[in-house]
This record gives sequence, structure tokens and C-alpha cells, in this order.
Amino acid sequence: MELNVQAEGAKATIALEGKLTVQTSPDLEAAINGLDSTVNELEIDLAKVDYVASAGLRVLVAAEKLVTSRGGSMKLLNPNDDVHEVFDMTGLSDVFTIVK
Repeated sequence: MELNVQAEGAKATIALEGKLTVQTSPDLEAAINGLDSTVNELEIDLAKVDYVASAGLRVLVAAEKLVTSRGGSMKLLNPNDDVHEVFDMTGLSDVFTIVK
């Protein structure tokens, strides 16, 4: 999986490419934990992600909790239909703000 992190002020965008699995989710977790503590608006661009495993979902849930604890919010951007279905099946589409 490839990560592209862009941060400016209190907003950060992380664009992912590939599969978000038990092997790759630690990379996303490290990128999120490496953001400045002032970041409270996080966007995760999933346009080039074709698979999300439960380990990836755990990292996304933890990221949501982190930014909301800072008074901010997180958005998941551009998931394809298969990835969006994972959020629907797990009930996480009610937790996350998903922008197609």
C-alpha cells in the first residue's frame, strides 16, 4: 500500500493506494499518529483502495476517535462500491462521514 500525506494547519489528507490489510494498516496507523497534535480535520482518500480488512477498519475507527477527541472530524473520500459495501455491512457507514 502507498500513502501520501498532506498536512496544512489543522487539516490533513491521507491518500491511500492498494489494500488496507493486517500487513499494511500499521503504516496508516503510523501516518495518523505522526500527524501534528493540532490536526483535527482528517480526510482519508480511498479512491485507489480496492480492499479493506478488519485491521484497516480498526485503524479508521481509532482515527475517528482521535480527531473527534480533538474537537474535529474525519471524512472518508471516494470509496469504490466494494469498499463502501464493507462499511455498510459492518454498520460503520453510520459512524463515518463518507463522501463519494
